[in-house]
Amino acid sequence: MDTWIEDGHPTSPLGWQAATHDCGIKYRNRDDLALLVSERACTAAAVFTTNLVKAAPVRYDMELITRNPTGLRALVVNAGNANACTGSEGEVATLTMARTTEEALGLPVDTVFVMSTGTIGVPMPVAKVMSGIHAAAQKLDAANGPAAARAIMTTDTRPKHAALRVELPSGYTLTLGGMAKGAGMIHPNMATMLSLVTTDAAVSREALDTALRQAVEVSFNSISIDGDTSTNDTLLVLANGAVGNAPITDLASPDGAAFLAGLTALCQYLAQAVVRDGEGATRFVTITVRGAVSVADARLAAMTIAKSPLVKTALYGADPNWGRVLCAMGYSGAHLDPERVVLHFGGLRVLERGLPLPFDEQAASDLLNVPEVSIEADLGLGEGEATVWTCDFSPEYVTINAEYRT
Repeated sequence: MDTWIEDGHPTSPLGWQAATHDCGIKYRNRDDLALLVSERACTAAAVFTTNLVKAAPVRYDMELITRNPTGLRALVVNAGNANACTGSEGEVATLTMARTTEEALGLPVDTVFVMSTGTIGVPMPVAKVMSGIHAAAQKLDAANGPAAARAIMTTDTRPKHAALRVELPSGYTLTLGGMAKGAGMIHPNMATMLSLVTTDAAVSREALDTALRQAVEVSFNSISIDGDTSTNDTLLVLANGAVGNAPITDLASPDGAAFLAGLTALCQYLAQAVVRDGEGATRFVTITVRGAVSVADARLAAMTIAKSPLVKTALYGADPNWGRVLCAMGYSGAHLDPERVVLHFGGLRVLERGLPLPFDEQAASDLLNVPEVSIEADLGLGEGEATVWTCDFSPEYVTINAEYRT
């Protein structure tokens, strides 16, 4: 049984501490650097952006997790500067952040993961970050998880963090904690802008990697805010084994199934929190496509609806323009027979077997003029089903992104 922890965060699991500091990277009078540290070596798994333009920290981390998948001890993450498209200078900055953190915490080489988020193409103010790392290292505390989630925000309007306890059939109770940041440039094909999951469970490298990839498919890979896949997308899971359970090696075992369910629930919560905080968003939208020839086809159709600017602007205006939804599915690449499609807005059937149904426009608009909206489509072709989450496009989205660097 899973139990959500009130105000849970990434240092809720046993053996975790965090600290933050104001380095003055971009923002005024707010912490913009966070350290997350485990008292024990961690098994690690991660997924990264599929964008061919990868930030320096992403490239560093991809190599690091290959070199040392069972010995990571800490994460250093900054906000305000993505350290992307910064050439060899960016690579040096990333390595400097890692080595400075290892030195400040007294850790071995190659035990610190690095994440950065913020403006692309701006050199990292390395001296400020190094000073901030040393200052933060003196403030580690298990109570600082929520502060870490705040420190990694950019255009986010609120921090995103959670934790839950999972009772294993073997008798142990493990804890999963996490934090995420992201509000724009969100259309990941792996994760979101930045996300960390910590746990005190013992899990083998292979099982953790498999569990993460399964959880990601129905969480972070099932969201879209604006169709842009970032240069910095990273989702990291660190398991330190502090709870003392026998290492989980088989996800089909009772303990493995319980761990996978808990990880999936936490990833879905964090992914949906990102969508709910979409830049300028006024509506949280759940899109479900059923009756597709496969799960992949259902997901393709649902995600195309989620990405459509015409659908998203109609949702902002609470306009029950079902033609835009049908159109998006038609060009999605999914198998489609328009004469078999059944479409619902907020539970109201508006299209039956490809033909429009008479409906009360005002009533339909009222169903869309609420904070949480649902769109359901049945393609009538098979058993494939998928759900994705998105938000609307408002004028504020344009304002935020037009003025981001200024």
